[in-house]
Amino acid sequence: MPKKTILVVDDEAKLRKLLVTCFEQEGYRVIEAEDAASALAVFDRRIPDLVTLDLRLGADSGLDVARDIKRICDVPIVMVTGRDDVLDRIVGLEVGADDYIAKPFHIREVLARIKAVLRRSARAASEADPANGAIAQTSQYQFEGWQVAPERFEVTSPDGKACAMTTSEFNLLMVFLQRPKRILSREQLMEFLGGASYSPLDRTIDNQVARLRKKIEADPAEPRIIRTVRGIGYSFTSDVDVA
Repeated sequence: MPKKTILVVDDEAKLRKLLVTCFEQEGYRVIEAEDAASALAVFDRRIPDLVTLDLRLGADSGLDVARDIKRICDVPIVMVTGRDDVLDRIVGLEVGADDYIAKPFHIREVLARIKAVLRRSARAASEADPANGAIAQTSQYQFEGWQVAPERFEVTSPDGKACAMTTSEFNLLMVFLQRPKRILSREQLMEFLGGASYSPLDRTIDNQVARLRKKIEADPAEPRIIRTVRGIGYSFTSDVDVA
């Protein structure tokens, strides 16, 4: 099981170091950021599994950073702030934060909350993961005129013709259909498909995406549906209807 990566965003160096040290001792991989710009720059390189985000980042607003992160991907966010204000708590949750911890806090509480959020995130991903058979058997997916019936393992093109797919191609398509318009790293795709941990030298995901593109893209050389996000992974950009 690959290590989970946590992005710690806080402009207070002493507190940031405390969180980084505690998370690393718990076996997490940790990335630090002291402001909004450096936090968002992390997403150009990789997608973390969770973000701890200070509500006050000097001249920056943690709420604005949370909104920007959620536009990029649906990573869990735990707000950490010195203000135990009900309004801040409500606004933070409304912009997409998954939990909220007020300073001063006990580090064991932070660790417990982090683990709880990661468990909920993993459970949600598992329930939507075609590799473990958790697909809703009555669901029908539609995109760009394509029809997908998971319970029958059927994919129908816009002109009504059956499209033959291997199991790996079909499972990868379902991962994308259940997470449209999200940026998914190669490591995340490997995990969703139930594979081994991802290595930067591993071209398995790239090869599977290339094969899937040949099946569903009008021009695989200039893909419109499955876009490459340079340095990170892929995004399924089409609207998806579920019936």
